[in-house]
Amino acid sequence: MGLSALAIKAAKSRDRQYKLTDADGLYLLVMPSGNRYWRMNYRFADKHKTLAFGVYPQVSLAEARTRRDEAKKILSKRIDPLEQQRLDRIEESIAAANTFGVIANEWLIKIEKDGISPVTLKKTRWLISLTNPALTNRSIAEISPHELLAVLRKVEARGRLNSAGRLRSTGPA
Repeated sequence: MGLSALAIKAAKSRDRQYKLTDADGLYLLVMPSGNRYWRMNYRFADKHKTLAFGVYPQVSLAEARTRRDEAKKILSKRIDPLEQQRLDRIEESIAAANTFGVIANEWLIKIEKDGISPVTLKKTRWLISLTNPALTNRSIAEISPHELLAVLRKVEARGRLNSAGRLRSTGPA
């Protein structure tokens, strides 16, 4: 028999931490402070491991069960869910660091080192600055062609057709 929302709400803190078990390794760890943490025990490569799913009530019983099921699917593929979670965090942090503004600045530094003329570099910086409000803090992976088209149309709407054409063709060859 699994946990119920009523049993979770009725769980009181004690002198020592204790577990309220659900099913398939999922449990709610109730701390003496009253905090409640969703955890799942599993074995991978003959080692006992514990995967954390979050804090109750931010993570509901249904959501904890969903996360447990996802972890079980990953385990069935012979992948360690804890390692996969770590890799996902690394991927997210790298994606967050690869914003349009960061990549554009790196590219400008590269073309400057390649010996592009100062006048051309100044014009290129100005063209890229036309995109700043919309794209600077966006991850490169999240920017769609439709967003780029919208930026170009805004530039065109200001009557800068030549600038929009140059902006469209600006970028690494």
